[in-house]
Amino acid sequence: MREVFYFLIFPGLAFVATIGGVLSWLDRKVTAWVQFRKGPPFLQPLYDFLKLLLVKETIVPAKGSITLFLMAPVFGLFGALMASVFILLPAFNINSGFEGDLIVIFYLLIIPPLAYILGAMASGNPLASVGASREIKLILSYELTFILLLSALVFKSGMTVSMREIIAAQSETVFIGSISGVLLFIVAIFIIQAKLGFVPFDIAEAETEINHGSFIEYSGSAYAIIILTKYIMLFTLTAFVATIFFGGLSITGMGALYSILKLLAVVVLVILIKNTNPRLRIGQAMRFFFLWMNLLVIISIVLTFFGF
Repeated sequence: MREVFYFLIFPGLAFVATIGGVLSWLDRKVTAWVQFRKGPPFLQPLYDFLKLLLVKETIVPAKGSITLFLMAPVFGLFGALMASVFILLPAFNINSGFEGDLIVIFYLLIIPPLAYILGAMASGNPLASVGASREIKLILSYELTFILLLSALVFKSGMTVSMREIIAAQSETVFIGSISGVLLFIVAIFIIQAKLGFVPFDIAEAETEINHGSFIEYSGSAYAIIILTKYIMLFTLTAFVATIFFGGLSITGMGALYSILKLLAVVVLVILIKNTNPRLRIGQAMRFFFLWMNLLVIISIVLTFFGF
């Protein structure tokens, strides 16, 4: 029963969906402020989700694989949910027997974008196929950087892949307090942007070019699941970066306040980058990760070797 509680209530579905919805509202509110607008009410993300789930009709494309088209969002939600549980259990220091293996987390975090690609290809829409093609190229570029980033963190924390031990390695000085840690943090922020499909890496959706690309055929409850997955991924990735660079999170006492500040620092930075940069072309995005981000990680590994 304890595992079911972890998966469905805390730190699972109910918790991450709620906090993810709040962060989504914060994203839209800050975006509105940057554009000198008022922004949506606090419950707008909930209204959007419920309207799609309960009111809007789910329209299935006439061509393509209907089963794969409808199951792809479910696969994506499952991957995002499992990743959130496996990240937040060690982050909150909840003893569940899982140490927070970075390799497992890496594979779980790649499930949602792969599910979006499958759904787009199954829709039979040419614009969705363009979006899926762009998503594949983007994944190939930023996932290599993500692997290098995790390798650098393993090296920096004494050759361990356990999140609990990575958090413990920051008991005296958090990783962000070193030059190599700052470089890795910059890389992590841009990886978050790409994984969330935020500007400047919203190439696969590109509303003004391909009309939401990978998601163009989704509507009703199927699109509601995608929206919920995006809420969860926003919180999960923010919590992951806050955990591995700021020494973990807490849900008790003053530690809870510090945890909120850590999350806000990461998510507001991501939102500001989203609102102050133009969309890159796919070639520019691939060069950005293959050249500059990988170079930053390699420099960080060298600095770590020399104690910086």
